[in-house]
Amino acid sequence: MMMIITYDVNTETAAGRKRLRKVAKQCQNYGQRVQNSVFECIIDPALFKILRNELIQIMDAEKDSIRFYNLGNKWKNRIEHVGTKHTMNLEDSLIV
Repeated sequence: MMMIITYDVNTETAAGRKRLRKVAKQCQNYGQRVQNSVFECIIDPALFKILRNELIQIMDAEKDSIRFYNLGNKWKNRIEHVGTKHTMNLEDSLIV
């Protein structure tokens, strides 16, 4: 399934900047950044639960927010991109 994850982390303090880096790193482990605080993740429900719990433990619920958008398995018809920043196809083979 395709999940869109967006976040807004308060960076007024050093602790907030550290949380921001941790949230971004966790999201990068599961998907690709498409905008500064927006990630697209093709992920199964079990891994999503793990990621969601990891992010919730990192954030400060009184200062930060995270949104999860489940676009499901038929997500290709639900995303339209206009502009210059092209992303890789998450379903293609990855050669390391």
